[in-house]
Amino acid sequence: MFDLRLIREQPDRVREMLRKRGDDPTRVDAILAVDEERRTSLAELEGLRAQRNTASKEIGRTLAPHASAGVKDEAEREARKAQVREINTRIDVLDKIVNAADTRLNDLVAVMPNIPDDDVPFGIDDSENVVLRTIGEPRQFDFEPVPHWDLGPALGIIDFERGIKLAGSRFYVLTGAGARLQRAVIQWMLDTHLAQGYREYYLPFMVKEQVVFAAGQLPKFRDNLYHDIERDAWMVPTAEVPLTSLHADEILDAKKLPLNYVAYTPCFRKEPMSAGKDVRGIKRGFQFDKVEMYKFCLPEDSQAELETLRENAEEICKLLEIPYRVKILCTGDIGFGARKTYDLEMWAPAQKEWLEVSSCSNVGDFQARRANVRFRREAGAKTEFVHTLNGSGLALPRTMIAIMENYQQKDGSIVVPDVLQPYVKMDVIK
Repeated sequence: MFDLRLIREQPDRVREMLRKRGDDPTRVDAILAVDEERRTSLAELEGLRAQRNTASKEIGRTLAPHASAGVKDEAEREARKAQVREINTRIDVLDKIVNAADTRLNDLVAVMPNIPDDDVPFGIDDSENVVLRTIGEPRQFDFEPVPHWDLGPALGIIDFERGIKLAGSRFYVLTGAGARLQRAVIQWMLDTHLAQGYREYYLPFMVKEQVVFAAGQLPKFRDNLYHDIERDAWMVPTAEVPLTSLHADEILDAKKLPLNYVAYTPCFRKEPMSAGKDVRGIKRGFQFDKVEMYKFCLPEDSQAELETLRENAEEICKLLEIPYRVKILCTGDIGFGARKTYDLEMWAPAQKEWLEVSSCSNVGDFQARRANVRFRREAGAKTEFVHTLNGSGLALPRTMIAIMENYQQKDGSIVVPDVLQPYVKMDVIK
């Protein structure tokens, strides 16, 4: 949740942030107007409540057995009762005004994006993201590499027709060695992150609305999420969502931070599809698997923790020995809740395209405010909001695409990467 105090104290900074994000800076004016209305009404409301308390005490004194004759006067008592009735009427009106203003203010603040860090490059859209470095050289093939949407069916490891038969467009079935390879990649990723110091969680794949809100997915991305209306439960779009609320409404011990968590979940999203774009293969669909890393840390440590998170995701790419590159997202492409984001992209030689397999983001206290996750530095100290970070470690199926296309052989087989062979129990898929 955006810090309302920052809007009050530094409105020009927030307006500039919105401009850099390509957002509407007049959001700030709308919030300040409602906030002023609320605070004015609240001040009047609190003043009237004080008046009512004073008048009620005076009425009580008129009933005291030893009160003076003047105070006992019936007319005076009735006048004070009438005053209290008038005050109560106005209090009822102001209560409604303040409650309505609270709702409007919360609705406006809930869709305010996070402030990018100062070192995030300015840019209008994803075309202005900055490539920081490229690791590894693309393989030189002595044959024309085959795209995964042809390679998989030819090997009998991807079945597009049965996926469509079962669930409709943008679904597919992995079979035989394809299913085994994906399961192996997930298990290997989890094992690698456990060795890096993460604690594994197995999470619900459906969660409450407040959990989705806390992660910053609601209300902005409502149209992209799957919702079970009968149970009022939401299918998780990423493990980041339930991980954010693991410590909702808790006060953490500063000495135990950072907390490093990892989880595998399937992810469900109503991905928008453009005609003619990403329509072939398994690159983009409504259901996919992902291993997610998540951190709760002290505010002063979150920048360093972001670099660690990125390094942990990069290790997966390095161990797979697939060329990849690291990008920092510009202000116009950074996620709604992120302060700073690195993207990792693997090379897909048949498509001649870099595929995003991980986004590693520092969210600051944005999610912690929504989930009310705080910490206390020492006994008796004031509570503060933790900082949270999240990163794919990695996302499938794009990692699967990169493995299949980079490790394919001229005869149509796929060599299993060395690190995966103990998990897949084979060295070649053919």
